[in-house]
Amino acid sequence: MVLKTTIQGFITAVKGLFLTVKHLFGARKSRTTRDIRNENYFQQQQGVTTVQYPKEKMPIPEVARYQLQVDIDDCIVCDLCAKACPVDCIDIQSIKSIGVIGKTSDGSVKRLYPERFDIDMAKCMYCGLCTVVCPTECITMTDQYDRSTTKLTDLIYGFSDMTDEDIAKRKEEWTRFQADKEAAKKK
Repeated sequence: MVLKTTIQGFITAVKGLFLTVKHLFGARKSRTTRDIRNENYFQQQQGVTTVQYPKEKMPIPEVARYQLQVDIDDCIVCDLCAKACPVDCIDIQSIKSIGVIGKTSDGSVKRLYPERFDIDMAKCMYCGLCTVVCPTECITMTDQYDRSTTKLTDLIYGFSDMTDEDIAKRKEEWTRFQADKEAAKKK
């Protein structure tokens, strides 16, 4: 009984060592095709598959979901992206305008100023829901994926281009407009 168990253990160890040596000698050559878009990518099972990053980078698919980017000039500050986000990584604050501010590239009318438009990429789960619901398609996923940092606060990206003076001026305009509107109602 003890002899049989010892022999089985020895055979198992030899099989494992044989497999290890086989992979050791197989790793001396590299795969010729590294582009995942090639038809025979998954057919090649021999060779080194490790990418020597950052010298070498994996090709990424065209439909990949990575870093979010916002074209703030096309944003109508509708807040749909923040409402669709399941992890609340988008923080939007808007200021109402007293009239039409302008138009986006697709012709949508802009009536809100983006006081704050921050995306916390440390919270983002890259689901892409925010890009789907955006009516002006101003929020998109880029092919940027390496944003390494040692501080989590560096992963909060602000896309609003309003200064503190602009914010104070627009809020004061709206407050004055509301006061004038109330005064006109009382007359």
